[in-house]
Amino acid sequence: MSPWQALETVTVANVILILAMWANSMAGAKYGLPFPGLLRASFGRNGAQIPVAIRAFVAIFWFAVQTYVGSLAVKAILGGLIPGWNSLDVSILGMGLNGWISFGIFWVLHAYVIFHGMERIKFFELWAGPIVIVAGLALVIWAVGATGGVGPLVDQPSRLAPGEFWPLFALSVTGLVSVWSTLVLNIPDFTRFSRSQRDQMTGQAIGLPLTTILFSIMSIAITAGSTVAFGRPIAEPVELMQAFGNPIVLIIGGAIIMIATLSVNVAANIVSPAYDLVNMFPKRLNFVSAGLISIVIGVLFLPWLWMDNAATIFAVLGYIGGALGLVAGIMLADFYLIRRRNYDLGSFYTRGGLYEYSGGWNLRAIAATAIGLVVAFVGVFAPLVGVESLGFLSVYTWFLGLAVSFFAYALLMRSARFGQRRRIRAGDSRRALVAAD
Repeated sequence: MSPWQALETVTVANVILILAMWANSMAGAKYGLPFPGLLRASFGRNGAQIPVAIRAFVAIFWFAVQTYVGSLAVKAILGGLIPGWNSLDVSILGMGLNGWISFGIFWVLHAYVIFHGMERIKFFELWAGPIVIVAGLALVIWAVGATGGVGPLVDQPSRLAPGEFWPLFALSVTGLVSVWSTLVLNIPDFTRFSRSQRDQMTGQAIGLPLTTILFSIMSIAITAGSTVAFGRPIAEPVELMQAFGNPIVLIIGGAIIMIATLSVNVAANIVSPAYDLVNMFPKRLNFVSAGLISIVIGVLFLPWLWMDNAATIFAVLGYIGGALGLVAGIMLADFYLIRRRNYDLGSFYTRGGLYEYSGGWNLRAIAATAIGLVVAFVGVFAPLVGVESLGFLSVYTWFLGLAVSFFAYALLMRSARFGQRRRIRAGDSRRALVAAD
């Protein structure tokens, strides 16, 4: 894409993301409940474990991928400091020995941050973000100098053929949304600590769209600068650091890449599965032990094998978006349409309360999940059975999953209430009807 096309894509994705995150953060800030707890209102006490498990699986997968990406910076730094380091390429399960050592070092850094709990995570996030932005600004200054001004940076032409932009735009927006899809769900895990709705909305506005768009502008400028300086666009940060051929730049840049990746990975991909596992095994786990279990499981995904094929990663992004978008749709429909932004706090922790449903299962939410899954993935499976015309829908999995599950859940719950009113008028016991619901 041209710089302007890339910026347009990032901006649209971030506007969608912040609207979804604002909508799903309200309940957490109002009631002080994390994502697994809030799910009981829509899925029931036992039914909530299904989306909790889905989100935990997805988050741990992304933890693994991001840990591998960060380990590449460790590998590059050690390669610049230790003679013969790059010769340690004996393959073990698809990755060289030097890659395993680098991966292990970066994994231990995650364990260190987790071991000190949420307060250490909050402290780390406060100073990690500004360091990354300062480093990005330094590279922008370099890019401006390398190209001879701002004009050549923004005037880089698109390399797409006519008609290729809009399909790529749709795929890229969905991919960018899917990267943050776990955070759209687990944003209540953070906003539950907010002092007010205004505080959490302001914090998110600064933290996601404004900062991400700013950093995207810097990234676009840096990539354009690399095209002039090195004769080709270099989008991979570690590869860019190596292209300078300066060990000091490599060490400092690699360290900042590690900080950036660690910061995002802890917040987006460790906090959420830690809460999920505690919710599933409350008597056996706390936040620290659950977080450590999550990062141990992450190694089993062998993320370096996934990263060998960019097309595979984009496909996985789409599948993730479809799976998590439908859960977000059900949560939003329950809070805004069914409950009208009012929950009974005691029922979240009471057997036989409003959110007990049938033995802890809200079968209507399960049905809405199934409907959302079918529609979200119709573009993936339709071509496999010869219906090629629906293949384009695979680009929109997150949007389809969210929209279809939203309306399906709302209709199923509203129809159930309509049936209850009819039975009440027929003389049934009101208490029995409430218990059945």
